[in-house]
Amino acid sequence: MLETIGEANFAAIIGLFGGLILGLAARVGRFCTLGAIEDFQYGHDSRRLRMWGLAIGIAVIGSHIALQFETFTAADTAYLDRVWNPIATIIGGLMFGYGMALSGNCGYGALARLGGGDLRSFVVVIVMGLSAYFVMSGPLAHARVAIFPVITGTDAPQGISQWMEAQLGISMLAGGLLIGGLITTVSLANRRFIDSPKQVIWGALVGIAIVTGWIGTGYVATNGFGLEPVETHSFAAPIGDTIFYGMTASGNTLSFSVGSVIGVLAGAALGSYSKGHFRWEACEDPRELRRQIFGAALMGPGAILAVGCSVGQGISAFSILAFSAPVALVAIFVGATIGLRQLISGFAAAE
Repeated sequence: MLETIGEANFAAIIGLFGGLILGLAARVGRFCTLGAIEDFQYGHDSRRLRMWGLAIGIAVIGSHIALQFETFTAADTAYLDRVWNPIATIIGGLMFGYGMALSGNCGYGALARLGGGDLRSFVVVIVMGLSAYFVMSGPLAHARVAIFPVITGTDAPQGISQWMEAQLGISMLAGGLLIGGLITTVSLANRRFIDSPKQVIWGALVGIAIVTGWIGTGYVATNGFGLEPVETHSFAAPIGDTIFYGMTASGNTLSFSVGSVIGVLAGAALGSYSKGHFRWEACEDPRELRRQIFGAALMGPGAILAVGCSVGQGISAFSILAFSAPVALVAIFVGATIGLRQLISGFAAAE
């Protein structure tokens, strides 16, 4: 199959498949990071936050079962192949969360809104993708590495289930099932959430989409020439990858990241049309656009420092229980809370 389709193209198809699910989840299931935080903080409604918890729990269980069957290797992923830098994770998470509040969406959410016709999100997506590349491999890359050195090839556990196996003798599978099962149980322990089957289903599907990314790219890495990385969905550097591919397609190849980004856009468009919600929107207030651009310019570098965005760290890294994941998720939550309070206080003062 790989010889016929090509490794890069096969990886892109896997990304497209999962991206379609994620795009539909955003537009049909209202799966959204900032929306979940807003509902919890100001609407006293935890259901969308529980959708995230369920997605994480399902992703943890599915990913550890996949690891047990050796469909991919945890140490080959970007979240576990390097020594964790807590300072970079915290700073990056705070930057990302604060920028997310200013922009009104994370990278994934901005793609989903763009798929629904929101041209303001087009600006957010472009600025976020370019600013991520600016720090990842652009003019500030050397400064980033100097301040936050990247140490790879470590044999020390960089994940919770890895540590449990090394220090407590609990297998990675047992650790993953235990923690994933606990997160899933806590997420489902709410009558309002259980009585919203659509939210339960879409939360579970998001977790499954993350697992399909690991399995698919793991298959390519195992059966191909090892040129394709083992990865799953994230939406910071991959947005930059997609912009870069759009400019260099004649001399470049597709990738999982490009397929994932295009899949979210396509899934969001399909979801918007199916609900009758698709409509073109533009920014009418220059001050609002300025705020959104500034937020996007913070999210890109923040995601690079944290090695992932709200989806990349919040679900994908969490699925393999990287040490960084819960810390990044808390930092993003705190940063978003600060940004939202600033915005709300500002609006209140203006009134």
